[in-house]
Amino acid sequence: MPGTARAHTVESLCAWLTEHIADYVNLPVEDIDPTVPLVDYGLDSVSALNVSANIEDHLGITVDATVMWDNETIEALGTALMAEVEQASSEG
Repeated sequence: MPGTARAHTVESLCAWLTEHIADYVNLPVEDIDPTVPLVDYGLDSVSALNVSANIEDHLGITVDATVMWDNETIEALGTALMAEVEQASSEG
């Protein structure tokens, strides 16, 4: 997938994740702190799978379902996803 990594930054991924998580848990975006563990917002394993599927759709890459548990905050998740996007881009 050439060019995909250039279309995203850690900041843009974190912003998208913040908006998406806020929508998913029915909170205003400004109430979502990117340094707070996602489980603190009530995300469970089922919702994590749903969010992971949305991440895949948004980025056009396959991500391991455990990525949200391995990266517990939006900041950590955004960084991990950026690495995955860059890897997919270099392989594509």
